[in-house]
Formats: sequence, C-alpha cells, structure tokens
Amino acid sequence: MAPALAWLAALMVVPCALVLALAFFRRGIYGGIEYTFTLENFGLVFDPLYVGIFLNSARIAGTATLIAVVIGYAAAYAISAAPRRWQPMFLFFAVLPFWSNYLIRTYAWIVLLNREGLITQLLRWFGYTGEPPSMLYTEGAVIAGLVYNYLPFVILACYAPLSRLNPELAEASRDLGASAATTFRRIILPLTAPGIAAGAVFVFVLSIGNFVTPALLGGGRFQMIGNLVYDQFLTANDWPFGAALAMALIAIMLLVLMAQALAANRASGRTTQAGGDTDG
Repeated sequence: MAPALAWLAALMVVPCALVLALAFFRRGIYGGIEYTFTLENFGLVFDPLYVGIFLNSARIAGTATLIAVVIGYAAAYAISAAPRRWQPMFLFFAVLPFWSNYLIRTYAWIVLLNREGLITQLLRWFGYTGEPPSMLYTEGAVIAGLVYNYLPFVILACYAPLSRLNPELAEASRDLGASAATTFRRIILPLTAPGIAAGAVFVFVLSIGNFVTPALLGGGRFQMIGNLVYDQFLTANDWPFGAALAMALIAIMLLVLMAQALAANRASGRTTQAGGDTDG
C-alpha cells in the first residue's frame, strides 16, 4: 500500500501542489514568474470572458458525452447480446483505435472531413454536384472528434454490467406482461446505470480539458478551457494565470467525480435496502 501511495504522491499530488503554488504568484513584466503573493489570478478566472469559455467547454463536453453514451451503450448492448464466443472479437474491434496515437486518430478526421475528403467523395459518387459541405473547423467536427476518441471508454464501461445481467430477469418481466420498452426502462437500465455513469464521467472529464481536438478540428475557432491553459503557458507566457485556470479545471473535474461517487453510493444504498425489504 505504501509504495502505491508514494507513486500517487509523486505523480499526482506533488505536481498539482506545485501548479497550485504557482497560481499565487504574479507574471513578470517580461513574462516568467514574479514571486509576489497575490490572489488576482483566481479573481481573473471569474471574469465573464473566461467564465464563458468554461461554460462553452462544459457544453461541448456535455454534448460529446451524451452522444458517446447513446452510441456506446447501444454498441455495448449489441455486443453483450451476441453469442459468447464472438464477444471478445467485437470488444477487440471496439478498443482497436486505442492502438494508434491520439494525434493520428484526430488527423484521420481532418482527412475525412475536409472539402476533398472521403465524405465529399462519397457524396459525389452518389451524384451530388453542388458545393462540398464545410464540415471541418466547425463545432460539429470538434464534437465528432471527441466522441470518436473517447467512445471505447463508454463501450467498455457499459459492457461490464450488461454482460453480468441475469437473462432470467428480462424473461420474468416479459412473462408478467411487460413490454420490451418497459423491461428495458424498469430492469435493464437501472441495473446498468453505474456503467453508464462511469463511462459518462470518463468522456466528460477527458473532453472538457481537451485542447488537441479543438485546435485541430476546430481550427482555433472554438476555444475550450484546455486551449486557454495551453495559450497562457506557451503563448502569453503567463504561467501564474495559466496555473489558476488549470486548478479551476481540476476543481470542476473533482466535483464531477464526487457527484458521480455520491450518486453511485446512493444507488447502491437503495439497491441494498430494496434487497433487505424483499428478504423481509
């Protein structure tokens, strides 16, 4: 246990503490750091301009999360319903994109979405002769890139509870006259909700801090908080303010994780209580 805690402290706690300490200093006149204590950086985080960027980042990340959960849950459900011998192969194809670099996967979307890309070629093959649609450097392209890159997290998170479902529960529900939709809503969905929540948290946390996908697929037109932090450190050379923005982003991620953990504990408590009532 002690070595694990030591590694956690070395790789997570200490770097975060250094970034937090950096946020309490000033930017030097010519860049760099002036070691004078101040709280101005945290106050500047709440400027309407930066609050708007935070909200826009949350909106884009939330949209990507919703789409990824819908697609990922459907894919996981289909995999779990397939014959047992085929499921490992389908899971292999689901995680196959992880075998390539994140940048390569994102650049593939640039090739796919540009005006002379595969989608345009397919449209022309089907007889479309108009102006090629502008899909690259749009908010939709950013969301599509986030969904594609993080979709395997949702599939794996949802597949685990789906594969453990007792099929007799659904059969009993149908025997009692429940429709397929009612069975899904009242039995399958509640029992697999923890997997959905875990996958959603994965996608949201990774998406809201992402800066590569908005930069490449958004063309710099759709700034997210990750891009802002990147610019403060490497372009504006304002490390203290960049550190304050990074700590605000970490705080948002921690709140999301805490909310997910609290919801999971409450759901577990309700399940335990229901089981006790049934036994009584």
